[in-house]
Parts: sequence; C-alpha cells; structure tokens
Amino acid sequence: MNKKRMLFVYNPKAGKERIKSNLLDIIDIFVKAGYEVTVHPTQEAGDATMAVENRESRYDIVACSGGDGTLDEVVNGMWKSKKRIPIGYVPAGSTNDFAMSLGIPSTMYASAEALVNGKEYKCDIGVMNDEIFVYIAAFGLFTDVSYLTRQDIKNVLGHMAYILEGAKRLSEIRSYHLKVTTDEEVIEDDFVFGMVTNSISVGGFKDITGKHVKLDDGVFEVTLVKLPDNMLDMSNLMAAFLNRDIDTEQMYCFKTRHVTFESDESIAWTRDGEFGGEHTYVDIRNENKALTILVPDKR
Repeated sequence: MNKKRMLFVYNPKAGKERIKSNLLDIIDIFVKAGYEVTVHPTQEAGDATMAVENRESRYDIVACSGGDGTLDEVVNGMWKSKKRIPIGYVPAGSTNDFAMSLGIPSTMYASAEALVNGKEYKCDIGVMNDEIFVYIAAFGLFTDVSYLTRQDIKNVLGHMAYILEGAKRLSEIRSYHLKVTTDEEVIEDDFVFGMVTNSISVGGFKDITGKHVKLDDGVFEVTLVKLPDNMLDMSNLMAAFLNRDIDTEQMYCFKTRHVTFESDESIAWTRDGEFGGEHTYVDIRNENKALTILVPDKR
C-alpha cells in the first residue's frame, strides 16, 4: 500500500522552543499513521511560505508547527501554490489563537494525534491588499507588541511578555482618522484601535471578537474603538472591550464580508501577529471556505 506523503514545516524558535523536546514524538505519530514525512525547519521569516509554495507536487498534506505567524506563512504559501491540499497544525506558539478557535488541543502530542485522526474543515481566510491572513488584521493600540517583542522574551514570559511590552506604550496612545466603507455603511471617525477577525480568541482573550462567531460563514467580525476623552475613559473603555461589553458610543462592532480603510497618513497594520506594512488604503475581503485544515473529529 502506498504511503501518504507529508511535508512537515516547523519553527524551531516558536513558543518556548517547545518543538525541540517534542519533535521525535510528533514525527513518530505521523509515521505510525501511515505518512512518509519530509521535515523542513524554518530558517528565517518567510521561509515557511516559500517551502510550501515551492514544494513538490507529490505531497498529500502539509503539516506545520509553530505560532500563528508560522501558520500564516504556511497558508500564504498554499494560497500562492498551484495545488492546494489540506493543512494540519500542531500549535507551539505563545498564544495560538486560531488553534483555540478550531478546538485543536494545546499540548503538542494531543494536537499531533488530532491531526492524523481528524477531519477536513473548510474555513474562511482574509485577503488584505492581496496578502493572506488567517484570523486577524489590525491597527492601532498595542497591535505592534507581538512583532516588536523579542522572541527570547516571549519564550521566557509567554503572555506576560505582551502585557509588559504593552504597558510601556500607554503614554504613546494616539488616534487615526479613518473612513471605513463596507457594503452596508460608511463610517468616518477617530480610532485608537481596529481589528478585522475570524476567530473566537485574540491575544489569548476568548470571546473578545463577539458572540456566535463562525469561522466558515463568509463574514468577518469588525471592531473599531474610538478615541476616548481622557485616560480614565480609556481605562473603562479597555475593560469594556476585553469583556465584550459593547458601548456603542465608543465602539463600532459589526459583521461584513468586505471592508476598506482610508486615511491621509500611513498606518501600521499587523496580520496574524506579524508586521503587515504601513498603508493609507487597506482593502480586506473574505474568501469563504478557502482554507482546508484538519481539526479534531469529535464524533
């Protein structure tokens, strides 16, 4: 019987370098499940994208291990490739928001088992100015924390690294004047933060994107936070935001399949926790059920 062929791409530095002590066990799980495994450790940013995009056509599945940024690169490579095949994910990062949304186990052994015994699930992905993101595109307050925090600090401190780095930035709070256009409405206002999401978790905070979130419904959840009048209002606003206690005077929250952002100045964006460039115009559209990923079969 012919074995199934797997390309396994992993980031050796993700999380607390968890993959180092789990790599052989993970590969053993894959081999016992009938896969012939080719292993590719990433060497630098963008390497996972190139490895997947330029892979040989003989593979039946691409599996990856790392943080959400690694998954983002793998999905980008699959999007750019001529032949799209299922993706499996063994999370090893500091937050792993998308894995949480899919119900993928947090322990590496369990997630590898779930991968080989799982089922295919077609979920949405986003296209931001022709670049793919898996679950979030965002701008404003603290959105640069994940890619400005050094990897060694994130490895040691995990979630706390983001909190400490973000706390240092409170004095730098600023707003951006934006015209936001959807198929349903046009909004123009000053915002300190905005995110377009397809996830139930962001930054490790569950339900921050809203309730009744579905990853395959063809629409994003959009959250825009306005500029408060003073720091006390900012504190109350952030608490309300984290608790998803929507104050319509300070936040816009809606669903849409397509949204554009226009500004007079360049604004830094993040895609799946990685730097997404500086833009005066951002076009984001939902690609419905464009990603085939393996998720636990909970029958």
